[in-house]
Amino acid sequence: MEELGTALIPVLNDVVLFCEAISGLKLRSYQEEAARAIVDSVAYRKGLTFVVVFPRQSGKNELQAQIETYVMVTLNEFDTEIVKASPTWKPQTQNAMRRLERVLSRNLITDRRWAKESGYIYRFNQARIIFLSGGPQANVVGATANELLECDEAQDVQVDKWDKDFAPMAASTNATRVFWGTAWTAQSLLGRELRAARAAEQLDGVRRAFVLTADKVAQEVPAYGLYVAEQVRRHGRQHPLIKTQFFSEEITGEGGMFPSERLQLVRGTHHTRSSPQPGGTYAITIDMAGESSQNTRRNSQQLSLFDQAESGGQRDSTVLTIFEVDLSNLGDAQVQAPRYRVQQRMSWIGARQSDLYSQIRAVMEAWNARWLVIDATGLGAGMASFLSKTFPGKVRPFVFTQKSKSDLGWKFLAAIETGRYQEAVETYPDFAAQAVYCQMEVLPGPQKAVRWGVADGTRDELTNQLVHDDLVISAALCAVLDEQEWVVGGPSIVLAGKDPLLEMDDEGF
Repeated sequence: MEELGTALIPVLNDVVLFCEAISGLKLRSYQEEAARAIVDSVAYRKGLTFVVVFPRQSGKNELQAQIETYVMVTLNEFDTEIVKASPTWKPQTQNAMRRLERVLSRNLITDRRWAKESGYIYRFNQARIIFLSGGPQANVVGATANELLECDEAQDVQVDKWDKDFAPMAASTNATRVFWGTAWTAQSLLGRELRAARAAEQLDGVRRAFVLTADKVAQEVPAYGLYVAEQVRRHGRQHPLIKTQFFSEEITGEGGMFPSERLQLVRGTHHTRSSPQPGGTYAITIDMAGESSQNTRRNSQQLSLFDQAESGGQRDSTVLTIFEVDLSNLGDAQVQAPRYRVQQRMSWIGARQSDLYSQIRAVMEAWNARWLVIDATGLGAGMASFLSKTFPGKVRPFVFTQKSKSDLGWKFLAAIETGRYQEAVETYPDFAAQAVYCQMEVLPGPQKAVRWGVADGTRDELTNQLVHDDLVISAALCAVLDEQEWVVGGPSIVLAGKDPLLEMDDEGF
């Protein structure tokens, strides 16, 4: 790099100065700490392993691209190879490549001097970075990382895949390794490496773990703090996605969906009603009784049939829940979602479809319900179709798939954690009796999916009776109402159909 002149030597010796002077970007203090530590390990070939856990939208991806560019520039006269893995090729690996392209193109040294090879390799002189997918089926054997090996969104890369295919890439030179990500479960690759990094810190005092929370980001970016505060108001501070995505707190991979603290939030002080109040707004949700063809919706996987002989003929019920919908929050820009109070709950076992239809129709008319959300999975599709014709524009069929049930679970938890869902005094005991057996399993992968419900064959510890989750499912369907149109004092309000917390990526600086 003789053509740069001696004036640039101090800049090239400091990644922070390099970003500001050459890329025109001033790193935030929390980015500087991680950048200097990683670059120092690469420059002096210390072979350290770092774990960087940043909240969403706090600048993790930009920092990666800046470090990668710096390493390529300062080591461009050597046979330098960097390997970077992401959980998926599309969109995560492609997003990472686009981010690097932008940084290379606005960098005074690399602009118009870098080249792209084979669609996934970027070269500057003799330095190269290779982008690979860390997906389970990706064929990545053969690449070598002699200076730096990175794993982006490490919480979503399978441990076995990394250990078998990627970890050996750094072996020949003991290259520096960096695991980037956002907190998820302790069982994830990111969680494992974080524990290892902290254990290594205890031995030699060298910092390897950089764990950031939204509060720290907000100190430097006040607008970020306002955004996170809004998400907390919408979903609740104890919502699993809020805890992981913004406050870098791990959650258990599996366990009860309704611990005692959450059940207490569900317990209301109001009483059931047998008829609507004048001027009240009401909605109805229905969980159709599960049959063999519908059991996939119970736990988002194929389950065995209930053994009627063993269970003594016990079957789950068709459950109808009537909600009073409090619309006072819709005018609050920070909430914009209704409150749901259970007014009455009805159930039927083994009812004929014609009789069931007649009774549901009578309830809809008696309560003048604004919306009816009905489980339209399997045989439920027929009932949903009949009711849609009878109540045009009022029926919202809900088909259970792994994704739709996962999203429903997250949204139901948000309603609970923000105090927007409450059972009546009379309905709470039966709801709680099922809820305490409702399990929640966080699935690996970038989809942030969760499997939840009462496991097939679960029996009550005291009565030995089969426990179902029909009451809980009917209750959870109220979350679909968050997406519907409501009329408040004249004009109607259409609530957002997508939850930004479920759709969030990490493309922010």
